[in-house]
Amino acid sequence: MQKENDQNKKVLKVNPIDKDKIAENPHLLPYAHTVGGAVIKPIDRGRVKGLALKAMYKQTDLQLDQIKEQINLLAQQANRIQDRVIISEMIYTAQCGFKPNIGETYYLYTKSTGDYVLSMVGPKEWGSKSPYEYQATVNLLADHTWDILEKNGEL
Repeated sequence: MQKENDQNKKVLKVNPIDKDKIAENPHLLPYAHTVGGAVIKPIDRGRVKGLALKAMYKQTDLQLDQIKEQINLLAQQANRIQDRVIISEMIYTAQCGFKPNIGETYYLYTKSTGDYVLSMVGPKEWGSKSPYEYQATVNLLADHTWDILEKNGEL
């Protein structure tokens, strides 16, 4: 009978943790409540902003450098077109004893009088001394402008 009485007795267990240190709703805590819970660290807002600003400056500097390269390329293209216009004007005021053909290579010279001469004879084909001062090697394009293949100094 004694055994039956012992089994009928309710075992009262006492929690050794203070009730003030137990959360009734642990899922609402702003930190992990178990050893296996995810680590939650407070954010250093100043550092996050600093890193974001650094990344933003790096990206915008990269984009500005790309734009500068594009501007330089456009400036070079504009200079080449301007050179073509200058050469074309020189050639169309030059003395020429033939009709230039599209796609052919010709040579522009300056006489001692300052007049221009367009020739089929290259600067190395004159022999020991050229009668004119060499200016440029040009090619007639389909739009009747001249492409500069080689030029002697500034024109």
